[in-house]
Amino acid sequence: MGRVFTNLNRIVAALLAIVTFSLPALADQEARLDRLFADLQKADAVEARRIAGEIELEFEKSGSPAMDLLLRRGRDAIEAGDTEMAIEHLSALIDHAPGFAEAWHLRSVAFFKADRYGLALSDIEHALALEPRHYNVLYGLGILLDEMNQPDLAQEAFARVLAIHPHHEDVTSAMEDIKSQLGGADL
Repeated sequence: MGRVFTNLNRIVAALLAIVTFSLPALADQEARLDRLFADLQKADAVEARRIAGEIELEFEKSGSPAMDLLLRRGRDAIEAGDTEMAIEHLSALIDHAPGFAEAWHLRSVAFFKADRYGLALSDIEHALALEPRHYNVLYGLGILLDEMNQPDLAQEAFARVLAIHPHHEDVTSAMEDIKSQLGGADL
């Protein structure tokens, strides 16, 4: 019985060390994201593209090489058109890192491409709960709502994207399409 407690104490000590050393890194990443989002608001279109790229790189950091590998495999499977494999990789990633918003985001993309809109919407909800400023998730929500013949709600999602990333090129063209669907009505 004493040996079990000794091993348990070592495990608890190791977990505390991991948490203690990872908290400053998480705080640094959050502070960096805050600065980048503030800069994004003030940037011109060219600078906004660069800043958005930096934000997206931050979103892709899981803190674990193994989780990063699953994310890459999921993304590669999406790009190759293998949505089922993408869903498998990204589901494994979410099982191991449920607090990683980018995993939920990419799995929502895979579900959308597999015409599984309810599951895509659920993953979008999880991703936004973890990172409400994730403009690509909001963009995906707008695309999904438009696909579901909800142009007024899609327009709201796109407006939220532009409030965060005023120069998001895909949203600008999507807003024009939505405006024509709604008969040219202003926001």
